[in-house]
Amino acid sequence: MLQLFQNIDWTPFLVSIKLSIITCVILFCFCVPLAWIFAFKHFRTKKILETIITLPLVLPPSVVGFYLLILFSKYSFLGEFLEKHFDIALAFTFEGLVIASCIYSLPFMFNPLYTSMTLISKNVIEASFSLGKNSLITLFKVVLPHIKLAMLSALVISFAHTMGEFGIVLMIGGSLSGETKVASIAIYESMENLDFATAHIYSLILLIFSFIVLLSVNLLKNK
Repeated sequence: MLQLFQNIDWTPFLVSIKLSIITCVILFCFCVPLAWIFAFKHFRTKKILETIITLPLVLPPSVVGFYLLILFSKYSFLGEFLEKHFDIALAFTFEGLVIASCIYSLPFMFNPLYTSMTLISKNVIEASFSLGKNSLITLFKVVLPHIKLAMLSALVISFAHTMGEFGIVLMIGGSLSGETKVASIAIYESMENLDFATAHIYSLILLIFSFIVLLSVNLLKNK
């Protein structure tokens, strides 16, 4: 067992961690103002947009991955436009993988932030506005300090979810070593090659990593 750990290829885990960190940063920066708008603004298409945002929760990853693969391919309008004018290819690239992960992990970041913001008393927000504070200051000085726990949960859940992604990663990124081959793909390929020992090591590492992350969050919650 010790020999297997020494000979293990850590590259898929590094790719997974890199993908998870970038995805979490992008989603956090995007979802904080988005949750603010949904929590404190009223507009006609709100419920429709909420449904679209949370759709990845019930859709199989292969469905999302299939349509994104079509969208990213050079035969689609978007894919052709990006490749022709900017020389950018999204299918089977790390950049495409980041976009796909952001779309599929969006509800895992958005829902905790949105739910916690809706629990903040409207009187607190109105008091901030009555003191002459604009929306930006109110968001950073009043709202975000009230939802620290929700922000932590959203970041951890999104990170852990991205680390464990398989279907959408396989559809969009394939298995390019050092670029799109993440830990879950490495486990799948080890099983395909009947290399159960390596698959076991990879799975054990992910299990231990996930346990440590969740345990750390629970300890921080208690503090």
